[in-house]
Amino acid sequence: MNLLIVKKPNKILSKELEDVKEITAEIKRLILNMQKAMKEAGGIGLAANQVGQDMQFFIIDEILAKEYGVPSVYINPEVKPYSKNFEELEEGCLSIPETWLKIKRPKKVKVKTMDENGKKYKFIAKGMLARVLQHEYDHLQGVLITDK
Repeated sequence: MNLLIVKKPNKILSKELEDVKEITAEIKRLILNMQKAMKEAGGIGLAANQVGQDMQFFIIDEILAKEYGVPSVYINPEVKPYSKNFEELEEGCLSIPETWLKIKRPKKVKVKTMDENGKKYKFIAKGMLARVLQHEYDHLQGVLITDK
């Protein structure tokens, strides 16, 4: 199945998404298709609503995940600021082509999540990983970079 990336102003991009109640075979297939779509689009993260799905999960690039020793799938995550230090960097979004905006974010975040196998994780993220996780988590809350 080829997934199309939803573009702004599609309403699903501005909606807070529903929690995943059960990790089904269908969700696991969706994750694989999202990984393919993300790679084809040249992205490093993709939220379920960016492919039209009303579900609280996102994926990040597997190479980035391995580099930091964290999962590449984030189901029903919590991503909260863990630093009083902020950094302002340019961000783009697959749902808003050809738009780059300077976004100020905490340098570190505290993450609580579950992967596609139901394994739970808690960790502190920093650097590029912290930025990507915050960007994707914003999607799950219905927030785009143009809303920041």
